Amino acid sequence: MPSTEPPTEPSSADAGLLSPGRAGSAAEEATSDAAYVRAMLDAEAALTRAQAALGLAPESAAAAVTAAAADSARYGVRDLALRARSGGNPVIPLVADLTAAVAERDPEAGPYVHRGATSQDILDTAAMLVAARALEPVLADLDGAAAGLALLAGQHRDTPMPGRTLTQHAVPTTFGLKAAGWRSLVLDARERLAAVRASLPAQLGGAAGTLAAFKAFAEADGTVLEGDPGIRLLAAYAAETGLAEPALPWHTLRTPIADLAGALAFTAGALGKLATDVLLLSRTEIGELSEGTGGGSSAMPHKANPVRATLIAAAARQVPALASVLYGSLAAEDERPAGAWHAEWQPLREALRLVGGAARDAAELADGLRVHPHRMRDNLDATHGLIVSEHLAAAFTALIGRGEAKAALARATRRAVEEGLELDEALLEEPALSGVLPKERLRDLTDPVNYLGSAGELVDRALRRGTPFSPSGD
Repeated sequence: MPSTEPPTEPSSADAGLLSPGRAGSAAEEATSDAAYVRAMLDAEAALTRAQAALGLAPESAAAAVTAAAADSARYGVRDLALRARSGGNPVIPLVADLTAAVAERDPEAGPYVHRGATSQDILDTAAMLVAARALEPVLADLDGAAAGLALLAGQHRDTPMPGRTLTQHAVPTTFGLKAAGWRSLVLDARERLAAVRASLPAQLGGAAGTLAAFKAFAEADGTVLEGDPGIRLLAAYAAETGLAEPALPWHTLRTPIADLAGALAFTAGALGKLATDVLLLSRTEIGELSEGTGGGSSAMPHKANPVRATLIAAAARQVPALASVLYGSLAAEDERPAGAWHAEWQPLREALRLVGGAARDAAELADGLRVHPHRMRDNLDATHGLIVSEHLAAAFTALIGRGEAKAALARATRRAVEEGLELDEALLEEPALSGVLPKERLRDLTDPVNYLGSAGELVDRALRRGTPFSPSGD
């Protein structure tokens, strides 16, 4: 029977039921509604502290606002969400509640809450704080994924497997080279996300990005500063938040959001490449890889589904679409857009969550991935030597000329396919090649292990690329 117990959360709460890829991840926690409220409160407290540091507000006001902001449990998320409808954003009701909380502590400090700021200053700064906090576990998980892939690449430096182009066998490669390629993409993603995280800026401009109110309050209070009060406050505010100082208020100059969107989309795609390859290579009929802890099926007890790769692949298909909304918001009119700014909030949060979940899954996938060299060898032999036809073409061209070599190989490969022969057997019976090469040399040329090119050296080269936790890449 269904439970008669009352729900412990609003029926509208998003617990991640339809997003198992991000459910329970650190990024999900860092981007929750409560996390956004926490970040908005941090932004408000930082603003008052920055003003106090410049003499634009009493130290007692900064202390009162900081203390009231620290009690984030006081501010009900659902209540703020419902009250946000009247003004179109959650900062307006939050400022009202924060002001009341501050007045309880210090009646004279109330007027210094949100002084001179606009709602977008606080919500944009909060979004940057949320992004910075959410990216920390993402970067750590990318480090973990890179470490796991480095280990796989080193262990399987010379493990041969079929290289596939346009879904078909091409020439032999090694699993080590494939894993090194995955790692290279993971490191590329990490570098992009780390660079974006370091440049995430605070937002402060006042009503229309001129900082005019801060200058007006300084003049009204008789506060004299060396230099422009607005510019001084912008620097102090950035320092208080721990974010970068922007050259200009960016209310409608959305480069920070677009850069973050691009880095998130790239990361999702980079991890998607890993997932897509794992999904292909773990098919039953290929069987070259399997996940360490495959997922079960509700109907088929024998299955061990590649669930980690599946969830990563799902994220890779969603994040570019979310990024397109964020890029579209670059076309923001005037000094405050109607709709373009508002359209960013959910796509940005969902992109952070999806990438956070995908990075977590990638670290787990790389750590537990099982490699099956015997299946790789079976698949190499599936075409009875045809996979090394390029190798043979090069060898025979040097002996009998390009045209004759091409014609002889075409006849031999056709006969091998039609009659079910090994390619070396068909070549031995090809008149144009009679006596050209001894049988032992022909067998060497048709062994895929002997046509791996510079794969091993490329793996070594890739692994010399360092990571933040291991400069040598070991």
